[in-house]
Amino acid sequence: MNDAHFLDIRDLKIGVTVREPGTPPRDITIVHGVSTTLGKGKVLGLIGESGAGKSTIGLSSLAYGRGGVEITGGEVFVNGRDILEMGRSGLNAFRGREVSYVSQSAAAGFNPAHRLIDQVIEATLEHGLMSKADAEARAKELFAALSLPDPETIGDRYPHQVSGGQLQRVMTAMALCPKPDLIVFDEPTTALDVTTQIDVLAAIKNAIRLTGVAALYITHDLAVVAQVADEIMVLRDGVTIEHGSTKQIIEDPQEDYTQALVSVRSIVHQEKQPDAQPLIRMENIVAGYGSGPDVIADVTVDIYQGQTLAVVGESGSGKSTLARVLTGLLPARSGQISFDGRTLTNAQKDRPLDDLRDIQMIYQMADTAMNPRQTIGTIIGRPIEFYFGIKGQELQNRIAALLEKIELPADMASRYPAELSGGQKQRVCIARALAAEPKVIICDEVTSALDPLVADGILKLLLDLQKRENVAYMFITHDLATVKAIADSIAVMHLGKLARYGTKTHVLTPPFDDYTDLLLSSVPEMELGWLEAVTASRKMESAGN
Repeated sequence: MNDAHFLDIRDLKIGVTVREPGTPPRDITIVHGVSTTLGKGKVLGLIGESGAGKSTIGLSSLAYGRGGVEITGGEVFVNGRDILEMGRSGLNAFRGREVSYVSQSAAAGFNPAHRLIDQVIEATLEHGLMSKADAEARAKELFAALSLPDPETIGDRYPHQVSGGQLQRVMTAMALCPKPDLIVFDEPTTALDVTTQIDVLAAIKNAIRLTGVAALYITHDLAVVAQVADEIMVLRDGVTIEHGSTKQIIEDPQEDYTQALVSVRSIVHQEKQPDAQPLIRMENIVAGYGSGPDVIADVTVDIYQGQTLAVVGESGSGKSTLARVLTGLLPARSGQISFDGRTLTNAQKDRPLDDLRDIQMIYQMADTAMNPRQTIGTIIGRPIEFYFGIKGQELQNRIAALLEKIELPADMASRYPAELSGGQKQRVCIARALAAEPKVIICDEVTSALDPLVADGILKLLLDLQKRENVAYMFITHDLATVKAIADSIAVMHLGKLARYGTKTHVLTPPFDDYTDLLLSSVPEMELGWLEAVTASRKMESAGN
């Protein structure tokens, strides 16, 4: 092995055994002979769509396979040793000491009953690397390096007492505390708002620079990985498509698939002129949960037939709460909703069936929005039976027609959700919403959990369906690139209030208010040095203030 290569993966093959009722077990190869190397202090980005093998390859550097996944061939050398040949005791000493892991969901990675600092130093103490006092001092140094507030005392808090972005940085501190040689970052910013993502990315990059640790950075967002990686490996279906320097991959991609990733989000949607009267007017809406404070205050927005209102803002801004008020799931404390010339009843339980049918919803996580024990045909057919009382062959014909509308084959009706890809599942959720023949569909972060190419296909499908069905969308998102691609009008929400509202042209044309400017400037650009330029600009603005 080359001494400069701390990590050396050779001809890696990984498989999984699939067990389905009524059929014998099948062995499937999911990673096909992948090889790569990584030097100390360098960052390798692993990028590709869901199922590409990114996380599976990343976890192989810990000699780990989750969910029945098994490394079936090849070698993985870390610091000159083939870790696949280590026994259990050897791996126990290796994991958390020489190699650490940062997961996508920091909230799921912490015990809510223990202080942050106790969890950050746990692996360091477990491996006997430092005294408790030294480990705590190391943790506080990392908190400062990761730009966490009050680094001397933030460790005394519990997980629920910090924000999602702060918790993600604390998890990075936990991975860095034992002074490992390699860290695997597995989609560490995917679940974060764009403004929080900038802070976390900058903190991670700074920490890597200060500690000299090698890193695998796994993501499906090429613009994000371009800001932190020295090299990028593009994967698809467990095969390396292209591998090169970040500059080469971004500026001169050679393979068709890589070129598609670089040029993704090419949708150009020309905003439509609104009708004289809106289909829906939400006027002076005030709402909150239980006896708690108002989550949204005095919000007024319009939705026009055949058009899209994008509601954008960070987590906690009130986007989803506004959608819950429209559906009646959360009755407003005050204000009025007018729908098609009449006033909507506040609570869903008091609304007539036609009002329920006219407003449908597509959820962010298609996996949890469908019953895994029901076939796709049953899932799509249920609202047809419920709202129209249609059964038998006519029901089957309608299901087939809906599958055709979402560009899926008719035989998909007999399959179960587990047999579909993420993009296919979301298409089924779209078909289920369309089955009720609604006038309005609320799309709640429907592309945020999808890979860019898959998300692009979903957006194009939604726009095409809107043209054909003349349906209106309330599209909730924190992704400004999606907003630009699909919106006719935009409501920017901040702390429960409208920071900016109007047509897409108006909202995206300067001069901007401070918050809208922050959102727009936080969308990662597909260019080298973008992160440094943005963070430097914000430091200058802070110094000027």
